[in-house]
Amino acid sequence: MLEILAPCGGYEALIAAVRAGADAVYVGSKAFSARQNAKNFNRDELKAAVSECHKHGVKIYQAINTIILDYQLSELLNELEFACKVGIDALITQDLCLTELIKKVCPEMPVHASTQMTIHTKNGVIFASELGFCRTVVSREVSKEVLSELCKLDTEIEAFIHGALCMSVSGECYLSAMIGSRSANRGLCAGACRLPFSADKNKNNYALSLKDMSYISHIKELKDMGVSSVKIEGRMKRPEYTAATVYECKKALDGKSYDMGLLRSVFSRSGFTDGYYTGRIGKNMFGTRQKEDVISANSVLPDIKNLYKDELKKYKIDFDITIELNKPITLTAKANQCKVKVTEKAPQPAINRAADAEYVARQLSKLGGSQYELGSLNSIIGNGVMVPVSLLNKLRRDAVSALDEAIIKKNTKIKSFDKEKAAEVISDLKLSSVGFVAIPELRISLSKIDLIKNIDLSDISLVTIPISEIIDADYEFDKKLKEKICISLPRYMHNEKKVTDEIQCLKDKGFYKFEATNLAHLKTLNDLNLEIHTGFGLNITNSLALTTLTEYNVKDAIVSFELKASEINRLKSPMNMGIISYGRLPLMLCVNCPIKSEVGCKGCKSYLYDRTGRRFKVRCNKRYGYYELLNSDILYLADKLNEFKNVSFHTLYFNDETSDEINNIIKAYKNNSSYSSEFTRGLYFRGII
Repeated sequence: MLEILAPCGGYEALIAAVRAGADAVYVGSKAFSARQNAKNFNRDELKAAVSECHKHGVKIYQAINTIILDYQLSELLNELEFACKVGIDALITQDLCLTELIKKVCPEMPVHASTQMTIHTKNGVIFASELGFCRTVVSREVSKEVLSELCKLDTEIEAFIHGALCMSVSGECYLSAMIGSRSANRGLCAGACRLPFSADKNKNNYALSLKDMSYISHIKELKDMGVSSVKIEGRMKRPEYTAATVYECKKALDGKSYDMGLLRSVFSRSGFTDGYYTGRIGKNMFGTRQKEDVISANSVLPDIKNLYKDELKKYKIDFDITIELNKPITLTAKANQCKVKVTEKAPQPAINRAADAEYVARQLSKLGGSQYELGSLNSIIGNGVMVPVSLLNKLRRDAVSALDEAIIKKNTKIKSFDKEKAAEVISDLKLSSVGFVAIPELRISLSKIDLIKNIDLSDISLVTIPISEIIDADYEFDKKLKEKICISLPRYMHNEKKVTDEIQCLKDKGFYKFEATNLAHLKTLNDLNLEIHTGFGLNITNSLALTTLTEYNVKDAIVSFELKASEINRLKSPMNMGIISYGRLPLMLCVNCPIKSEVGCKGCKSYLYDRTGRRFKVRCNKRYGYYELLNSDILYLADKLNEFKNVSFHTLYFNDETSDEINNIIKAYKNNSSYSSEFTRGLYFRGII
């Protein structure tokens, strides 16, 4: 069975989803939700939501899918304990610390790997399974062919079917954070990509705004290939959107005619796209919210409320009633493998008309306000008995209420939570010491292999070079230089086997240090017994996540550049950790080129401009089919290095600098020199919300 999974930003949306026929819903509490601007659920509402869902046989998943900071650990454990206590069916998370915690304190709790983990390959799914995830929500960018292969693996695959489509691969966008400190990884994305961006300085172009996605026309194909769950995006949207999308998905799945015009009226950005699924990537995928989109929504919303005005008839209810003189009346109700019995006082002798089967059936069949419709009715009615209508109605209501409670109990699995283990985790973290680093190393990251010839590497401990630059390089590396080379793997992989073969080829040539930029790389590199360094894209923000990486033989890690210096200084790492200290920070990872869609490859000058005229470099990686939007300002920290007390290495991230400029920057960092041109300190001192 294919699960239709609906978004619920608030309680009315949850009612809409359940009554429209969703098989499962996902919600966020007031904390740790990647949609902090949604209404979300307080604890009383969350408890009620679990009961409401389980009464109807609908599963409820809680999204705890933001990055976690060390100081939030106690609050996070409290959140886990409450989820276990109320019977949440599964958690959706992106932070590696959650898998570590759940194994220790609530191992019965199922966990789903959020799309924020950027998993889109076979090894990524397998690695998630090894971490303890029972389901993986794969990246929206996967093609039909890749998705089909992932569904053959021994784990559940969840794929998005409808809703907003970000220009950046989920989990790899830092644009909103860098511009206004509103981090997408903390659930507070400001949607900066929906503002004007252009390759030719046209303020009416929206080069980073994609249409909403919709794969509803492919839903039966998704079911046949083995997708376990199709997910509707939209916790920020109205209940009417949730109801309409669930309803149309169900019709499509049942082979009935569905109304894409209705869905476009409810919400769209110039229509919908299935470009990533079908491989038709390009200009037709781009769109913005237009005035006519808003007007059409206003015209259809009132009618859509009718989709969830009444309870969905979910179960057949079977009644057995016994009415005899001098005996209590008993009514037994059965539905969904549950059985209850209610009783009332003995009936009175009939004065006028005696009760009969037709009279009793007429009252017991009045189930309009419930989720039941009458199945069978067996009645044993003695001669000459009278039962008031009010009493039969009360019996029916009591039976329905008791049956609801029985079904809720049947569908609610309370998970154990080990408070002692939770206390140990907190205690261990408090007792761990923060390592002080007297003289951190300098490392550099180069975009071009040819630059290495003229760079003074005497004080550089590691040189990271993209695999795309080194795999076909006609360059002789002596043994001493090879010791310093770390090969950075592609951040997105359309063809993982090709990348694995290239890694093996480089291993055969004597290279053994590699930078993992995606979780899938951890499995690949461990399988090949290679030295692993991890990049910023793993979004490491807490001590427990660093501990998890050590279990997978990671030698050192670059922590997230969304952390403040003070937060980095409090990290208690079992391995060496570093930061990006110079360069144009990557703000987006894209699988669709924003320049090509506007001016074509021939007109490409490698830059986008925002509405204020700021210029953002677009780095093209054609070999692996992805693009990176770099920050308009240079990050510079040479005169602030002493602010980072426990950082083992600083990475200088070079993109289009010349060899002379690189040498000058290296010298400036060795001498803690100030910078004469415009620059940014990034988020290291202002932080994120």
